Amino acid sequence: MSLETLERDILKEVAAAHDEAALEALRVSALGKKGSISERMKSLGSMAPDERKQAGAALNLLKDKVAGAIAERKSALQEAALEQRLASEKVDVTLPVRSQPQGTIHPVSQVWEEIVQIWGDLGFSVAEGPHIEDDFHNFTALNMPPEHPARQEHDTFYFNEKPDGSRMVLRTHTSPVQIRTMLSEKPPIRIIVPGRTFRCDSDQTHTPMFHQIEGLVIDENTHLGHLKWALTEFCKAFFEVDEPKMRFRASHFPFTEPSMEVDINCSWEGGQVKIGTGDSWLEILGSGMVHPNVIRHGGLDPEKYQGWAFGMGLDRIAMLKYGIPDLRAFFEADLRWLKHYGFRALQVPTLAGGLS
Repeated sequence: MSLETLERDILKEVAAAHDEAALEALRVSALGKKGSISERMKSLGSMAPDERKQAGAALNLLKDKVAGAIAERKSALQEAALEQRLASEKVDVTLPVRSQPQGTIHPVSQVWEEIVQIWGDLGFSVAEGPHIEDDFHNFTALNMPPEHPARQEHDTFYFNEKPDGSRMVLRTHTSPVQIRTMLSEKPPIRIIVPGRTFRCDSDQTHTPMFHQIEGLVIDENTHLGHLKWALTEFCKAFFEVDEPKMRFRASHFPFTEPSMEVDINCSWEGGQVKIGTGDSWLEILGSGMVHPNVIRHGGLDPEKYQGWAFGMGLDRIAMLKYGIPDLRAFFEADLRWLKHYGFRALQVPTLAGGLS
């Protein structure tokens, strides 16, 4: 058989190969140790030098042509197999069109906006601060001595030590923003500070990350009566009670003096709390007159300025107002829970239109 005929037959078989297995068998039959082209190569040794040179060149050219054709056909077969696999394994990942919006506003976000609306109407602005604080703003400036229990690692998330020995913390309260505001603004100051805080605690009424809201007033002429009036007006609007009964109990906080815890009158009916009726009392927040040392750390003269402050757990008053039994459910992202306790996306709280 001539080389031209052998080439034509092999290339015809390569083009007709229907899968990679058949193509591999054809490669072995042509280029393997006992293949048709390899057998021709063995006969070169018995030829004269000039004839061997000419025949060897022709056989090498044939060998290259066949190897190239096999590689090209293999690539085409692999591409066709991939296309077939993609077509057979195609999955429609698009979601069907929903008949109506499914999203809801989280109770914490709703209560956050309610509180901003109320205190904004009373003339307060919203202030913010960093989540990662230094020792001065989080403890020292708030009149907490080095031995204060709140500085212990079982209660506070600390970062690694710096070369100078200091350690940054995840802020344990929103109170550092009070110091930052006093250092950056001139009195009179009227701010609220809603935001995230962090402590090493987790149970039915505590989570490692939770939300607080602070209030701060600094002025030359402000007193305890202003604090009591403002908190009463807040409770009227937030709990939507015309005349809430409130109780101010003496307490102790390092950053206020005198300090008071505030209780609100309530009743327990059917396992749920109802504000404004009954003979029970429920603690809702802490408050007091700003300690002179705190005012001094804020860069102000406590002989000239005085102020009052309050703080409450935003998550807890959300639980109280909307009857949510477990704080941990706030952070579990359970769609059923969100549908039950959530609010419509366009239900923006306003004092005129109603908060809840």
